Amino acid sequence: MISGVSAVLLAGGQARRMGGVDKCLQLLGGKTLLARVLERIEPQVGPILLNANGERERFESYGLPVVADVVSGYAGPLAGILTGLRWTIENADTCKWMVSVPTDAPFIPTDLVSSLMAGIEENGGEIACAVSRGRTHPVVGIWPVALAEALERALVDEDIRKIDHWTALYRLVEVEFPADNVDPFFNANRLEDLAEAERLLPLKR
Repeated sequence: MISGVSAVLLAGGQARRMGGVDKCLQLLGGKTLLARVLERIEPQVGPILLNANGERERFESYGLPVVADVVSGYAGPLAGILTGLRWTIENADTCKWMVSVPTDAPFIPTDLVSSLMAGIEENGGEIACAVSRGRTHPVVGIWPVALAEALERALVDEDIRKIDHWTALYRLVEVEFPADNVDPFFNANRLEDLAEAERLLPLKR
């Protein structure tokens, strides 16, 4: 675990491509996607927040604080990241950094946080995000908590919705992760993706 880092697990989307169900509560190998993400990220960080809209009770068994977007109108993953930053400021003031992880990505690397932090330190970055197979994953990133106010202004006053539009304002470091057998950032957006994840599950440990 890296001290001083909180995590926000992003489950605030509307899951249109999966029929509006909770993607993170779909089963993969007998466990929910959320359970798989949680068991991979929990050893890497301190406090963890689940960002989800709607009834909190459906996540009660996970023992996590559940907070809806602090910006209304399903403003996308930036709203979830802001929610996590605000929660960290109010509930985990020893954490100066926060990692964001989608809850439909069951193969998240077990060295995600240490690798992102190393990218920051080695390259003098302000923000870091993950890359695999030549593709950038802006939603998988590490953020200084001190940027909460700037992000809120971008969302509320400037109507910025795309993560890469906002990160372009800062020194962004892209950290490459190996993806030999399985892309570690494979995400289950559709029901057919769950079938593919079942096929990949034995290959990813």
